[in-house]
Amino acid sequence: MYSILKELCPEIKNLKTMSSKSIKITGWALTAVLGLLFAFSAFLKISQNEAAIAQASAIGIDAHTYRLIGFVEITSLILFLVPRTAIIGAFFLIAYMGGAIATHLQHQQPVGMAVGVQVILWITIAVRFPDLLQRVFSPNLTTH
Repeated sequence: MYSILKELCPEIKNLKTMSSKSIKITGWALTAVLGLLFAFSAFLKISQNEAAIAQASAIGIDAHTYRLIGFVEITSLILFLVPRTAIIGAFFLIAYMGGAIATHLQHQQPVGMAVGVQVILWITIAVRFPDLLQRVFSPNLTTH
């Protein structure tokens, strides 16, 4: 499976040839991009931006629930940004984006942007936590 993933995503294939410093810089640069994106999205929800509220109400989400979603998003982002809690934050953001994709699909809205963010999130996780990627896709692991 790891070899298939390396073929599909050249960035992961190049991780072995990149220096440790380059990998860290790449990981944190991707994290910063995601951080700004999720922070802006959460800000629009929490601040009750009129355009965002109109878009949410069009799919049946009231303003209070939308604000709550914003708090969930910002909490997940904070966990993702703190190195000690980054993996659990990543899992929360993956789940959050999965819910966003499902909601878009349910209401016949375009999912390209949400899928793109999800892909960038997975690539960021692979770059920041290569040991996690190795654990997931290693065929030599034994379970006890």
